[in-house]
Amino acid sequence: MIFRGKKVLIWSLNNYLGLSGHPEIREAVEKTLNEYSTGSPMGSRMLTGNTPQHLALEERFADYMGKESAMLWNYGYMGVLGVVAALVGEDDMIVIDALSHACIYDASFLCRGQRKIFQHNDMEHLEAKLRRARENHDGGILVVTEGVYGMTGDLAPLPEICELKDKYGARFFIDDAHGFGIMGENGTGAAEHMGCQDQIDLHFGTFAKGFAAIGGVTAGPKDVIDYIRYNARTNVFAKSTPMVYVTAVGKALEIMIREPERRARMWEITNRLQNGLREVGFDLGNTGSPVTPVYVPAGDVETGMGMIKVLREEFGIFVSGVMYPVVPKGTILFRLIPTTAHTEEDVDRTIDAFAKMGKMMGVLG
Repeated sequence: MIFRGKKVLIWSLNNYLGLSGHPEIREAVEKTLNEYSTGSPMGSRMLTGNTPQHLALEERFADYMGKESAMLWNYGYMGVLGVVAALVGEDDMIVIDALSHACIYDASFLCRGQRKIFQHNDMEHLEAKLRRARENHDGGILVVTEGVYGMTGDLAPLPEICELKDKYGARFFIDDAHGFGIMGENGTGAAEHMGCQDQIDLHFGTFAKGFAAIGGVTAGPKDVIDYIRYNARTNVFAKSTPMVYVTAVGKALEIMIREPERRARMWEITNRLQNGLREVGFDLGNTGSPVTPVYVPAGDVETGMGMIKVLREEFGIFVSGVMYPVVPKGTILFRLIPTTAHTEEDVDRTIDAFAKMGKMMGVLG
C-alpha cells in the first residue's frame, strides 16, 4: 500500500485467502458488468430484484454450509439485524456474549424481546442466564455469539453452547464473519472447525472477509429461512444484491472449494507470524484463529500511538490500532491479518521490525 507517498507492508486487510483482485473474479465481473451494469437488478428481492442467479447462489451456499436453505443479504451488518429482528418478538429473549460485534448489539436493540448479556465465553454465566430465563420466561430464547471474535481472535466454545441451548430449549445463531471461508477443513467456518456444524441452528457468514466482496448469507432450516426472508425488514425493504457481487461471490466460492491450498497457505503464514511475535516477547492473548492481536502494554494510548508511528515511519510496516469502543476500555491492540498473499519474507521483516520497535519503545525486556 502507498501510505503518505511511501510504500508500506500492510497487515490491516481482511483479504484472508488473497482473492481480492483475483484474475478469474475480475474476468467474470467484467462480463457481468457488460451485461448488467453496476446496479442491476433494480428493486428488492420481493419485487423486481430476484433472479435465477441469486437463487442458484443461495442453493450453492446451503449445500456448502450443510443446511437445508440459505438466503443472501446485500450487507453482512444488515443480515444480522434482519435475522434477529425477524425472529425475536416481544415475548422472546436474546442472550448475547459481552464481546459481540456491534451488529449483534444493534440487533438486540432493534428487536422487541428482552436482552441478556453473559460474560465473554463464560459458560457458567451463560447457563445461569438460560436457567433463569427458563424459570421465569415462556417465550423463545435465541443465543447469539460470534464464531471467531474479530478483534481478539479467540473462538466461542461452540460445542458447549450447543449443549446448553439444547438443555434449555433455546436456539443458536452464530455470526461467523471471521471464520466463514477460513476455519475448518472445507472452510465452512468455526463450527466445522470444532465439529458441531450440524448443531448450529442458524449460521451467518459475511462475504467481506474471505470472499473479498460484500454481502452475507444466512443458512438454516428451510421453514425458518423462508420466514426470515419474508419478515426481515432489511431484506423486504432493501435493494437486491447487485449482480456484479453475485458473480464475484459465486466465483470466489468456486475458487475456494477448488483450491483448499489457499487456506493451508494462510495457516502457514499465520503460524509463522504468531509464533515469531510470541518468541520476540509480544502478548497475543488467546487467539485461536488467523486474527493476530498484539496487545499494547498496560493499554496505554501514548505508548500505542508511539509504537504505530515507529512501525510505519521507521520500518514501513502498516498496522492499525484498536481501542474502545471496539474493544473494552483499558485495552489497546494492533490487529494483524495474515493472508495467503503475504510471503515468508513479509513475515520475517515484520517480526524483525516489531522486535526493534519493542526495544526502541522500551516495551520489551
